[in-house]
Amino acid sequence: MRESNEPSRSPSGRPAGPSRRALLRSGAVGGLALAGVGAGAPGAAAAAPPATGAKVRDLTGPAQTGRFAAPWTDLGIPARCPDGSLLFVCGDTFDGDGVGGPDWRSPVGLRSSDPAPESLLIDGSVGGARAVGLVPEGHTGGTTAIPSDVFTIGSTMYMHLMRGVIYQTHHTDFWRSDDNGETWQYLCQWPGDQHGGQFQQKTYAVADDGYCYVLSTAFNREVTSALLLHRVPQNALGDPAAYEPWGYAGGVWAWGHPPTSVTAARRWGEICFRAMAGRYALTWLNMSPLDIRAQIFALPTSNLFTTPEQTMIVPTVPGLEGGNAVASPYGGFIIPGSSFDDLHIAVSQWYDNQNYRVMQYRINGLLAG
Repeated sequence: MRESNEPSRSPSGRPAGPSRRALLRSGAVGGLALAGVGAGAPGAAAAAPPATGAKVRDLTGPAQTGRFAAPWTDLGIPARCPDGSLLFVCGDTFDGDGVGGPDWRSPVGLRSSDPAPESLLIDGSVGGARAVGLVPEGHTGGTTAIPSDVFTIGSTMYMHLMRGVIYQTHHTDFWRSDDNGETWQYLCQWPGDQHGGQFQQKTYAVADDGYCYVLSTAFNREVTSALLLHRVPQNALGDPAAYEPWGYAGGVWAWGHPPTSVTAARRWGEICFRAMAGRYALTWLNMSPLDIRAQIFALPTSNLFTTPEQTMIVPTVPGLEGGNAVASPYGGFIIPGSSFDDLHIAVSQWYDNQNYRVMQYRINGLLAG
């Protein structure tokens, strides 16, 4: 899920077409039919003061993860493993001199044996000295496997992947691991066009009521998309028929109604949905204006149309970074062990072939909801 001024690369490193950043700068925006979006949802999100933040450290890069043949990688979706370590599942990963170099893998798993946010350090990888691809992916015709979420329930970890050429998702698939992310077993898949393509990018909040609550949207930053909500019993995560939509029909919102956008349609980047301290947190890359935002709310079915949105990360240009200003930011995944008073997130960056990494940011001043 790279962002760059550079052309995208084939496995050989040769340019393979315009980059995401170039496409976004061109202003090319498609449209999806969103029948019923916003029905019955009053008002708009309240204005909220921006949060403050600062960089804690680089989590990946030649100095941090080069010894695992993963000097160039992004996303780093963090999940607490059953053994207590923290696994960062990363996207397109390269060895060599920069993005587009040799040994293209996606996804890979990088590990911090100490899971505490204040002392994260990548000191291992799935595969040992060479971080291996977690699942088969031949990158045929430029396809890749981009993770959208990783999470743990009991002794089992789950991973959701988006498959296809960038922004042309053919299908998504779901995997499980019972050995702390070392090996993964296939569970199921969904077609890329399900719910008008708005079931491609999924993120799961593991609740204490026996359900996972799933937010989804299109995996395409160039189009306006709904944000859909489903729930699924935690013992049926690998059964696509068990995912029950939340929707608006007949003047009421209810489970089992046709899925309806739970907030204003927009151009979404990465999304992260988590149950935390009896409440729920949604963080996401917002494309217009470009920033990384958060909402905190009481229930999965809370009214996100009116829940305050707070900016956590703002864009800047290389050389002027500081505080919560980041050049070419994306991602924004919540790091386990965070609190609302002291939130840590994994932020990715890509603005040239030598600046492609995952970083840790600490965020303060979030509204508790």
